[in-house]
Amino acid sequence: MDTQPLVSIITVNYNQLGLTCELLDSIRRNSYKNVETFVVDNASRENPQQHLMQFYPEVKVIVSEENLGFAGGNNLAVRLAKGDFLFFINNDAELTDGCLEKLLTLFGNRPKLGIASPLLCYYNAQRGVEPDLIQYAGTTEVNSVTARNKTIGEKELDKGQYKIAKPSAYAHGAAMMVPKLVAGDVGWMANDFFLYYEELDWCARIKKAGYECWVEPNARVYHKESVTVGAASPLKTYYLNRNRIYFMRRNTGSIQLLLFSLFLIFFTIPKNLIRYALRGEWKHAKVFIQAVWWNIADAFSSTHPQDAVLVPSVVRT
Repeated sequence: MDTQPLVSIITVNYNQLGLTCELLDSIRRNSYKNVETFVVDNASRENPQQHLMQFYPEVKVIVSEENLGFAGGNNLAVRLAKGDFLFFINNDAELTDGCLEKLLTLFGNRPKLGIASPLLCYYNAQRGVEPDLIQYAGTTEVNSVTARNKTIGEKELDKGQYKIAKPSAYAHGAAMMVPKLVAGDVGWMANDFFLYYEELDWCARIKKAGYECWVEPNARVYHKESVTVGAASPLKTYYLNRNRIYFMRRNTGSIQLLLFSLFLIFFTIPKNLIRYALRGEWKHAKVFIQAVWWNIADAFSSTHPQDAVLVPSVVRT
């Protein structure tokens, strides 16, 4: 691009000030300087505002009095962002040099591009010693019956097999860039999801509006995956299942939704409950049932039902 547009970098912190500071350090080291950086604190136990203002005076800190989830937290910063582009990045990630420039170049070359993600790799403190382990190099579409899709490149060693920017069914919420004009056109991420699937829903809306979704593997972000929630927490089980169903309800036609519902009733629910019972994972079984019930109640209600996940150490409301 001939000029350097302003990029608003947005991240959400929840009880992980150390990780957030590591991200901010990586932003400081980055070669692209025409940025404004927002940290939204999602009602952490200790308010990080004083620390961030002292050691990162260039950062704009927004403190929420309640945990608004991923979408809700990010949306607080979108309200104030002045950038031509919004770059959302998880606080448990680190930006690499040149990442923003390469994403901006892709947008400059594709006028209908609405959202794009870089290549995501699992964080490794010994980077350069051995090939990176890829987390995301794009995705396939969500199957209209099973509601499952595939992450391209996941857990492959990076041997240069992904070098060319290409369309992707969905961006990755850990790192994604959106022009401010596109966000204004299609609307912001839906707060209802709280955690997981909000970026898939947003991508579906962006593409429905006529824009493209791409991945640029020459841009790279390192992600400290599952630091925020935990690899197999009841919180993760609840929101993955609740929002998988909710995504299908929002983004499929009546026939597709019927086929998915039949698959859910006669295969997914029995399979998961049997699996949780055999493993003795009763908390996961309980929140799985709550996830399904939330969607049933929501379908017949004019307002969204309250979440009833008993994991107060993770979710603060």
